[in-house]
Amino acid sequence: MAKLLYIESSPRKERAASIEVARHFLDAYRKLHPNDTIETLDLWQANLPPFDQHAIDAKYAILHGEHPTPEQQQAWQAVVNLANHFKSADKYVISLPMWNFGIPYILKHYLDILVQPGLAFSFSPAEGYKGLITGKPALAIYARGGAYGAGTGAEGYDQQTRYLQQVLGFIGFTDVKSILVEPTLAGPDAKNQAVAKAKQEAEPIAKAF
Repeated sequence: MAKLLYIESSPRKERAASIEVARHFLDAYRKLHPNDTIETLDLWQANLPPFDQHAIDAKYAILHGEHPTPEQQQAWQAVVNLANHFKSADKYVISLPMWNFGIPYILKHYLDILVQPGLAFSFSPAEGYKGLITGKPALAIYARGGAYGAGTGAEGYDQQTRYLQQVLGFIGFTDVKSILVEPTLAGPDAKNQAVAKAKQEAEPIAKAF
């Protein structure tokens, strides 16, 4: 039995194309993998800890072999708890809209907490950077108002897929699949067609995921 962690980063909920496609994928996955568990992490409802002065100072104290203060230790434990929760999953689905060509700040906040040395990656002079979260598949479902995929001529504006793929690769993911839902702001018909196409793409991925 595997655990799938679904991370949701759009605040639009029922109106979000990324969420609509993700829920379609999860429904298909649930039917095909009835013994697996699915946990939804809505980042807008999660109590994400701040990565503030105490957390940063704790990080560097640990890196330098020093003893963090009680305030620093408390802040760092919240980081460790979030990372351990993420790593407890066997599979991952992330749905996200494009905001200003990139990702929503709430997802960036989550990733900034997660991607820490000793938790999500390591570094040594001999090996360089090494991701610590390996052997697990991920699916990213991207929604965007315009069309930025291959062949559109607007690929250079897309910092959404580029950033998420880079950060996931950095922490060890090698099997990351993508579904693009675009364009969602070209009128109702175009949006409906984009969502339908994405749902169709999701079904075979759910079977093999």
